[in-house]
Amino acid sequence: MRLTWAQPEDLLAHELVQSRAEGKDVSDVRDRWVAAGGDPSPSVSGASDDRSTQRLRSLAGVLLDELDATPAALDPSQPDEWADLAEILGPVADEQAGTDLDARLAGAWTGRAAGCVLGKPVEKIPRQGIEAILRSTGRWPLDRYFTAAGLPDDVAARWPWNRRSAPTSLEENIAGAPEDDDLNFPMLALLLLEQHGSAFTTDDVAQLWLDHLPAGRVFTAERAAYRNLLEAYPVPETARRRNPFREWIGALIRADVYGWTSPGRPLHAAELAWRDARLSHTRNGLYGAMWAAALASASMVADSVGSVLDTASRVVPPASALAEAIDLGRRAGRDPGTLAEGLDRLHVRYDRLHWVHVLPNAATIAFALERGRGRFGDSVCAAVTAGWDTDSVGATVGGVIGALVGVQGIGERWTAPIDGRIATSLPGGEQRIEDLVARTARLAEDAGSGR
Repeated sequence: MRLTWAQPEDLLAHELVQSRAEGKDVSDVRDRWVAAGGDPSPSVSGASDDRSTQRLRSLAGVLLDELDATPAALDPSQPDEWADLAEILGPVADEQAGTDLDARLAGAWTGRAAGCVLGKPVEKIPRQGIEAILRSTGRWPLDRYFTAAGLPDDVAARWPWNRRSAPTSLEENIAGAPEDDDLNFPMLALLLLEQHGSAFTTDDVAQLWLDHLPAGRVFTAERAAYRNLLEAYPVPETARRRNPFREWIGALIRADVYGWTSPGRPLHAAELAWRDARLSHTRNGLYGAMWAAALASASMVADSVGSVLDTASRVVPPASALAEAIDLGRRAGRDPGTLAEGLDRLHVRYDRLHWVHVLPNAATIAFALERGRGRFGDSVCAAVTAGWDTDSVGATVGGVIGALVGVQGIGERWTAPIDGRIATSLPGGEQRIEDLVARTARLAEDAGSGR
C-alpha cells in the first residue's frame, strides 16, 4: 500500500519547489537526486520497483533533512511569529455585531457545506476537465450541483470523478453533506474553543487532533504534522520537518470558526487562526489561515462582499505573496470580461504551483467573491470552475456569501439537498447544522461578554 503525502521519495520533489520558494539553493540536492535515478517532478513517484524504492527512499530522507537544515532567506516583511506579524499589521478596527448573528451563522454553516459539496466530485480535476464534464452533461456554465446523468463514457474515462466522494456529492445522490476534511475541521475548531476557550494553545490543537481526528482523514501538511506529532517533535517543528506542504491550503480550511466566534474582530480571529495554523504551516500558509478567519469574522457584521474583502486584507502582511494573490484575484474579479478571461489571468500566474497550494486557491477565493457580487450560486460556481482545490474554495466562498445572504438567500437549489445535515468522521457522527449554529453562537456570545 502506498501512503500518499508521506513517502520521502514523493516529498522530496515537492520540497525542492518549496525550498526554492524560500530562497534556498537546491541545485546540489536536485543534482544528487536526479543522478541517483530520482524524478524531480512533484507529480511523479521517484521509484519503479521495490529495490529502487528502498534505495531512493533512504536517499530522499537524507536529502529532505539536509534541506530542512538549510536556513531559508530571512525576510522580515514575511515573519512567522505573531508578535512580528502584529507589529507589521498594526491595529485593525473592530465592529459591533448586530442582532442577526444567528441568521448569519446559519447561512455561513449552510453555505460552507453547500460550497464544499459542489466542489467535491471534481477535486483534482483541472479546469479543462471540469468544463468538458459540464458541457457533455448540458450544464455549462456551472449553475447547480454536478451530475453523472448523460456523462459519456469517454469523458468519464478521461476525467474521472473523485472516486471517494463523487457517489455522495452528485446531484442525484446528495442526502445531507457528506464527510469532508473541509467540514471536519470547523467542527474540530468548535470543540477546541468549547474545551479551552480563546486562550487555547497550539499544543491544545495538537492534542485534539490526536484525540479526535483519524490520521487517514488528514492530508498534505496536516498529514506531515500528524506524523511529526507521533514522532514527538515539538511545535513549531511539526510544521517544518519533512513538510513540503507548509505553504499549501490546509490551514486556510481550518479557520472559519475562529472568525464566526469573533464577529467584527478580524485581528483577534486572525490570531486564533495563527495559533492553530502554526502546528502545520509557515509563511503564506499561516497568512492564508489568518485571512480566512478575518473573512469569516467580517462576514458576521458586513453588508457587502467588498467590505468583507477590504477588512480581511488588513490581516495579511502587505509584502507577502499571499497579499499579491488576493490582489490579483480581486482585480480579475472586478474586470468586466468573461469568467473564462478572469480565470485565464489566475492560471497564467499560478499554473506552475500544485493545485493544493495556498496562492492559486486564495486568488480564486478573492476572484469568486468579487465576481459573484454577493450572489451565492455565481460565487461558488466561479470558485469551483477554476479547477484548483475545488471543494475547499467552494466551502470558503460559500461560508462568506452564506453569512451575508442567510439561508433564504442561498436558495433552495443549494440548501434542499444539504437538508441541514453534515456527516463527519469525528466522534459523534452526523451533525445537525442548527446544533452547530447554536454552539457557535454561544461561543461568540461568551467571547463578546469576555467570558
